[in-house]
Amino acid sequence: MLELAKVPSPSEADHGMALEADQLRTLVQGFKGSVLYPIVAVAAFNGARRNEILALRWDDLDVGGKTLRIERAVEETEEHGLRIKGPKNDRSKRTITIDDDLIALLVTEREKHLRLVAGVPDGAAVDLSLVKLPPGALMFPGQPAPGESFSFSNLRKPRSTTKESVRKATALGFPGLRLHDLRGTHETLMLDAGAPVHVVAARCGHDPAVLLRSYAKRTRKTDTSAAAVWSAVSKGIL
Repeated sequence: MLELAKVPSPSEADHGMALEADQLRTLVQGFKGSVLYPIVAVAAFNGARRNEILALRWDDLDVGGKTLRIERAVEETEEHGLRIKGPKNDRSKRTITIDDDLIALLVTEREKHLRLVAGVPDGAAVDLSLVKLPPGALMFPGQPAPGESFSFSNLRKPRSTTKESVRKATALGFPGLRLHDLRGTHETLMLDAGAPVHVVAARCGHDPAVLLRSYAKRTRKTDTSAAAVWSAVSKGIL
């Protein structure tokens, strides 16, 4: 079983566990072939919250600009059931730059949806530029209940999505890993790579001060990196 990097306990920050880069690669690739694969990839590649990801629409994706706009989230309550709500706060409304790999994955996923609208199977020759998705079509719509028809506006249940992802992650050797942990992983890897705290915080819709406190005692890696930096700066002083 893979040993997972430790992050603060729930009393400090609810980020559970964070993966190293090679562990993250193993996890994401292990989801290939699963309906959750693109959801897991988005969570890993941009650090968005689970409920923000489930509220993404195709018109939030700008392929040419290589950005993904986040400005809403799914809310699940006993009183109202599933519904869309506004951002958690002003900081949560943001536009994220994403890399070519994630762009390619999302374009492939959108093509599947376009083929579904056109009623043509994968591999069949068709000019998808002539096909249009319904206004407000979700990137990751939920499966219809028995007797209901498929709808691009059908919200996916957050808790069920987490349960499915935990089962799959556990089978891959990451027991108990939640989608939320991929948010912490994304932040952790960026900070370890030297990205400024305020940049990571803006990307993930976080308060920089909270992010800094959450990860101050995460692992020894940060302190080791700091020691190496200081060693270079202080060389020749003594």
